[in-house]
Amino acid sequence: MNKYVADIKRWRVQIFAITWLAYAAFYFTRKAFSVAKLGIAEDPSFTLDKMAMANLDALYLTAYAVGQFTWGMLADRFGPRVVVLGGLVISAAAAVVMGSYATFPIFATCMLVQGLAQSTGWAGLCKNIGSFFPSSQRGRVLGLWSSCYAFGGLVASPFAGWWAYTLIGSWHAAFISSAAVVAVVAVLFFIFQRNKPEDVGLPAVEPEPESMVPGSTLCSIWAPLREILRNRTVLTLGLAYFLLKPARYAILLWGPVIVFEQMPSVGKVGAAIIPTAFELAGLLGPIMIGLASDKLFGARRMPACVISLVVLTVTLGLFMAALNTGSVILVVALLFVMGLTLYGPDSMISGAAAIDFGTAKAGATAAGFVNGCGSVGAILGGLLPGYFDSVTVFIVFAGCALFSALVLLPHWNSRPASAEHTPAVAPNTAMAIKPLRT
Repeated sequence: MNKYVADIKRWRVQIFAITWLAYAAFYFTRKAFSVAKLGIAEDPSFTLDKMAMANLDALYLTAYAVGQFTWGMLADRFGPRVVVLGGLVISAAAAVVMGSYATFPIFATCMLVQGLAQSTGWAGLCKNIGSFFPSSQRGRVLGLWSSCYAFGGLVASPFAGWWAYTLIGSWHAAFISSAAVVAVVAVLFFIFQRNKPEDVGLPAVEPEPESMVPGSTLCSIWAPLREILRNRTVLTLGLAYFLLKPARYAILLWGPVIVFEQMPSVGKVGAAIIPTAFELAGLLGPIMIGLASDKLFGARRMPACVISLVVLTVTLGLFMAALNTGSVILVVALLFVMGLTLYGPDSMISGAAAIDFGTAKAGATAAGFVNGCGSVGAILGGLLPGYFDSVTVFIVFAGCALFSALVLLPHWNSRPASAEHTPAVAPNTAMAIKPLRT
């Protein structure tokens, strides 16, 4: 038994580390185009206006949304090792092609491929974590693990911007340098990752769910989906997340461009670095809102979300005015508050709240449905900044945040039934959790 405990602990640490690193790495190739836009806009040899860039982002996000609904099933069938490793390799290859060949057809093809490759990450890696950690530990483990996507967004843009505009002096380097990081992580993933404890001679941490046992009926697979489609709270969460996601992706994909247009004095590297205040706050937002929902509101998820969304509405409404002042400190401060009040509800709505109200029977399906709704909304985040001026875009985002708060308001006192019977679990589930396909 002592040898088993030592072995499983070692493998849990190893799997946590390599999967965390893998998902963070995806953000390097995901953010490369947002940084490269700064140089492409001034490149006379490659004509690509803002509308064309927006169309490319929308193409990427559409492919990403489709992948969100499909890769989990393939990860269940073939294992995260095949699916995620393939996604890392293909993502790196697509970025190399974009950094090497500057034509619209090639960019469009690669953005489509990139979206499908990027979407392999979350479902597969969450399944990987779920295979090594029992359900009693997954809440706190995934709460900490979810910092990977905020960290990846935090470091990817400055890294690509430094290579492209300080070291090399060409936007092409944003793609090539990011691809190199993902390629290295793909090698590490191949060496250190394993799908489940059984692959290393250890017993499974939990019995396989009935719906995954060979011979299960198709009816048992579709039953949870039918259940959540009749669940008004889950449908409300899907609508709220659809309204919330565009603002996050507009800042992720267009942040450097928006900052540089309004504050050209900060330079291209500065424009790539300033929006990272948004991602930096994203490391803290999910933790803070999780603690608030448990400690202040007794496992009620909606009050913390509604309050955050009201503050987010104000910051979105003030953002363009702050940019016009030319004050870097003010812009960074607003982006930080924006990150706190956006990433918190983002993680709560798509994770803990979706799983809570989906119930144990359909929690993962509920979280997948809500995440899918958000991915569809994210398409607008990539598209709108290319077609409308930034002032109009942020007014729309502020209105969406406010409407998201209003649709959640009637559920202010809602608590999952499980919270009354298993209160000890609440602190774990309050962190950012994504669907576990185990």
